[in-house]
Amino acid sequence: MRFLTCCLLSSAVVIPAAANADGLKPIIDTRLRYESVDQTGLPKNADALTARARVGVEATEGKFSAIVEIEGTAAITTDYFNGVNLKSASYPIVADPANIEFNRVQLQYKGLPKTVVTVGRQRINLDDQRFVGSVGWRQNEQTFDAVRIENTYIKDLKIDVTYSWSDRTIWGINGGENGFTNRPQSIGGDNVFANAAYKTKYGLATAFYYRVDEDEPVVALLRNSSATYGGRFAGTYAFSKTFKWNYAVSYARQTSNKTNPLIYAADYFLADGSFDIKAFKLGAGVEILGSDKSVTTKATGLPLAGGFAFQTPFATLHKFQGWADKFLTTPAQGIVDYYGSVGYGWKKIGVFDTIGISAIYHRFNSDVGKINYGQEYDAQIVAKVKKYTFTAKYADYERKGIASFAGDADTKKFWLSVEWAL
Repeated sequence: MRFLTCCLLSSAVVIPAAANADGLKPIIDTRLRYESVDQTGLPKNADALTARARVGVEATEGKFSAIVEIEGTAAITTDYFNGVNLKSASYPIVADPANIEFNRVQLQYKGLPKTVVTVGRQRINLDDQRFVGSVGWRQNEQTFDAVRIENTYIKDLKIDVTYSWSDRTIWGINGGENGFTNRPQSIGGDNVFANAAYKTKYGLATAFYYRVDEDEPVVALLRNSSATYGGRFAGTYAFSKTFKWNYAVSYARQTSNKTNPLIYAADYFLADGSFDIKAFKLGAGVEILGSDKSVTTKATGLPLAGGFAFQTPFATLHKFQGWADKFLTTPAQGIVDYYGSVGYGWKKIGVFDTIGISAIYHRFNSDVGKINYGQEYDAQIVAKVKKYTFTAKYADYERKGIASFAGDADTKKFWLSVEWAL
């Protein structure tokens, strides 16, 4: 009912705006992608060719603007487990099910002093998307039914507060079918994303509080319900016009929320740095999602075998801990990710405006228990010409020792894609 009300409000603006708008801007965002997955232990390889289009319009009338955007994904080939179909016993997962739905239906108002209010189904990306993101890598985007207020009244300070009552997941209109209740179309709840960022001459200092409060027991029996608070500092120091240092540090503390059947507390830590020397980039870092081995259950007060770790259910997870996506749910013993990266870029090479190559190495250990999960090698090349983006990408995860969690197996992934956006 709340989303329907937002849709009606947005439609009431879009219709007259289309006729008498200060501005009317079409939205077109398309992607054709091939993804292959070879995972040890499964009899078949996944071969997924999918096409995605987001089509809509943004209308502006005075201090109001509205966006209505439809997202559709077509499965050109079906030789893969898409997360909600019945091929899970034979194929690796490629989380791009066929879908058509309203991706964004939002109304925005900019009439208050240095304040923007956005109501409806919307895209939300906060900081580096480690805690809240749109999952743009997948064909079906994650959006939120929400009210968001962004205020910049105080110089160099931005206050950003969101209340979201529904997470619109990547699983689309068929989410939750065929017994996959852990992959629903949407997850209702009372979620709060609060973010305060202050700009200094050394970088951006951010304090945040993220509350996840699920209504339905669809994801790990409500174990994602949590309260997370912490801070982040990120910036750049230029030694010269061609030599600069990029840095970021972050810490957060997470505890179980009221609907969570567990009682736990776990920590998060990130330290990341890179050097840009002309078109060459070299980076390294460590990210820790900690584990609480003394976690107990609320119902019994007894310890939970194996412990429980820091979770980030609303993150753009593909950006972190390797492109093979082996750690979308943090293992019970937590994870320590040591990584290093190298990259290089060119401008005006042949018909291409830019070409960039990069490679990343990850070593994964547990936070407790001294487990070596494995290592991963990632590489990609991205070329752009006008409004087209061409991508070739590869990930190779090598498990060490015994399987430490569900799906822990040697996995190779390869992607080819072309994107066009207006």
